Amino acid sequence: MQARLIRIYLEREGNEVQIVSDGRSAIDRARTSRPDLVVLDVMMPHVDGLDVCRILRAESRVPILLLTARSTEEDMLLGLDLGADDYLAKPYSPRELAARVRALLRRARNSARVDPVALSVGDLEIDLSRYKVRVAGDEVALTGKEFAILSLLAAEPGHVFTRSQIIDRVFGFGQNVLERTVDAHVMNLRRKLAAARGKAPKVETVYGRGFRLEEHTGDVS
Repeated sequence: MQARLIRIYLEREGNEVQIVSDGRSAIDRARTSRPDLVVLDVMMPHVDGLDVCRILRAESRVPILLLTARSTEEDMLLGLDLGADDYLAKPYSPRELAARVRALLRRARNSARVDPVALSVGDLEIDLSRYKVRVAGDEVALTGKEFAILSLLAAEPGHVFTRSQIIDRVFGFGQNVLERTVDAHVMNLRRKLAAARGKAPKVETVYGRGFRLEEHTGDVS
C-alpha cells in the first residue's frame, strides 16, 4: 500500500517508478535497470534496507533515500554512514518525499555534468552510459556479463577482485553462481580483447586471489 502511494506521487512528477518487494530483488533490479534514484524502506524481507544501501553504494553513486520507522539520531547517522544521501522517518508526507526525490535528482544531474561517464585504460575505452567498449577506436562486442566484469575491473586498474566479489557485484546478491562461471566469462573477455586492434590492457589472473586489469603505464621509450 505504501509503495503504491509513493508510486502515484512520483509518477505525477513524470518519473518512471519500479517496485520490488524485498531487499534481494532491490539489489538485482538496481544492477540490471540502473535507476536514477533508489527509495529504500529499511524494514524489508530477506535483506534489509541498510544492507541494500551498503551494497549498492559500494557499486555505484546512485542517489539513495532511506525510509524508516526508526527515527533516533543513531539510526539516522548509521544510514548516512552506509552511504544514504537522505533519510526520511515515518510517518512522512508523500509530498515531502516527492520534494526530497526532486532535490536528490537535481543534485545528481548537476553532478553528472562534471563526473565522467566513461572509463579509459590505455587503448581501452568503456562508455558506461551507452554500454559500449572500444579498443583503439574499434568497437568490441561484449555480452552484458562481460561488460559488467570489465567495467568493474577497469574502475580500479591493478586492484584484485576475488571471484566471490565478482559474483556478488556482477551476477547479483545471493545468486547461486559457480566460480568456474566467472572463469568462463573472463576467458571469453580475454579472447575478445586480444582479437581487437590496438593494445588493450590484459585481464590478469592473480593465483589464489582473483582477477585484475593490467595497469596502463604508458609507452616505454
